[in-house]
Amino acid sequence: MLRRPERAARPKGKDRSRVRLVLLGAGFAAAYATVGGRMAVLASSEPEEPEETGGLEAPILSTRADITDREGRILATNLATDALYAQPEEMTDPAHSAHELAAIFPDLEEDRLLHDFTSGRKFLWIRRQISPEQVQAVHDIGDPGLLFGPREMRLYPNGPVAAHILGGASYGREGVDSAEVIGVAGVERYFDERLRDPARQDEPLALSIDLTVQATMEEVLQGGMTMMNAKGATGILMNVHTGEILAMASLPDFDPNQRPPVATSGDQSDSPLFNRAIQGVYELGSVFKIFAVSQALDLGLVNPSTMIDTAGPLNWGRFHINDFHNYGAQNSVTEVIVKSSNIGTAHIALMIGAERQQQFLRSLGLLEPTHVEMTEARTGRPLTPKQWSEISLMTISYGHGVSTSPLHLAAAYSTIANGGLTVTPTLVRQDDHVPGPRVMSERAADEAVEMLRQVVSRGTATFADVPGYEVAGKTGTADKPRPTGGYYSDKVIATFAGMFPASDPQYVLVVSLDEPVETSGTEPRRTAGWTAVPVAAELIRRAAPLLGLRPEVEVASGDGVGPSAN
Repeated sequence: MLRRPERAARPKGKDRSRVRLVLLGAGFAAAYATVGGRMAVLASSEPEEPEETGGLEAPILSTRADITDREGRILATNLATDALYAQPEEMTDPAHSAHELAAIFPDLEEDRLLHDFTSGRKFLWIRRQISPEQVQAVHDIGDPGLLFGPREMRLYPNGPVAAHILGGASYGREGVDSAEVIGVAGVERYFDERLRDPARQDEPLALSIDLTVQATMEEVLQGGMTMMNAKGATGILMNVHTGEILAMASLPDFDPNQRPPVATSGDQSDSPLFNRAIQGVYELGSVFKIFAVSQALDLGLVNPSTMIDTAGPLNWGRFHINDFHNYGAQNSVTEVIVKSSNIGTAHIALMIGAERQQQFLRSLGLLEPTHVEMTEARTGRPLTPKQWSEISLMTISYGHGVSTSPLHLAAAYSTIANGGLTVTPTLVRQDDHVPGPRVMSERAADEAVEMLRQVVSRGTATFADVPGYEVAGKTGTADKPRPTGGYYSDKVIATFAGMFPASDPQYVLVVSLDEPVETSGTEPRRTAGWTAVPVAAELIRRAAPLLGLRPEVEVASGDGVGPSAN
């Protein structure tokens, strides 16, 4: 009687087991189906890069592509080095270590180090980067609490050459085993994302500059500053067709391997970090006169022989426009440029009118910041009058009342030199170039170039007549404005803007000196013809052969033929 219930229970236990097996099999089948379906979806979808999880920090990327000149010569590269840090809890003799570190690194204070080592801190950076010799010296201390982390530092093998163009780099996010190298100025900052792209780390950024020409420009400008007693200088050499900048310098400069801190007081334009070529905006004086004449030629208002009133002074209300010398009652348009007559240029500007003048200067790029590939470029915004009145029209025609950078000037002169096509300055090597829009006729541009050639051959820039290279150009001497208003009587910005060879211009050169004084004579001379022009001539003499230009041979008077330069 006791066995019957047991027999009755057995079928129910078997049923439960079967149910469990069925459910387990169904679960496995569903799991396999889910995995298979997901694999099918992934197989049929387009591959994508995984997105960064919001709560996770992006990895530190320490790689950075090289920067080269147009010929592939290294301007900026990376160097493997080490960082030095301390874990004070692991140190065996903090006092001895502090003493030895202060001897290895003279800028560190022994007392400060000892305080940091004994103040309960668990981690302490000592130096962000050290040399191999310093690594060995620290090793010799023998303290297990002094440790090293691998680093890549940015190295500029040419020192201060092209310092303002390159800008410099520093460390961003840091870890014990790696650190970001980020651009802080110049092309390093402008192209920071491209230079840090791991997919392009083996693809150097090729700039437009030529290292040999750049070094030559800086050497000549430094000598010119010394000889002319100037406080600063800038130079730009540009291809008139492509806008490629072959050399651009600003002095005083700095070494990007040891970039100085930003000035917190005083005049920022006196800092070696200040780039006079693109950040400095100045009234550049008579170099602007060719713009008024070019526009008048293009509009058909004048031709090179048209006679212009140059009797002075030219009065407008309480303002009086005078010339440096008395040039007589009338002069041709060509003579207005050759003699550099303010009065004659103002009369030509009155023919043009303020609205058309403003439109033309804007088409030359003189009224907006340049688009050159440097973050500093946007700070070089030209200064223009709030109201473009008739007196503004006249003074702007000879370079007063509007302030632009030397790079603006180089681009505008390139437009005249290449026959009237606008030029966009660039610091990147151009393998393919698309010409800019035309803003003046080729005839007007050619006539303007011929006038500039006569300025050099018999006008205010005769010191720029380098034998064999047929230089054309214009001088400009502008009084510096006082911060409190008005102008200094003994401080000027002296500028020469030229092109060569004049018969087929290939390059534009702008040289500008800040507060130069030439003192070889009995009286101090500040005008550009005596200061900026000789410096520009020496630069052309030395740079032209580096650019592949051979001096032309001129036919001598008489029976023979003689070379114009050796």
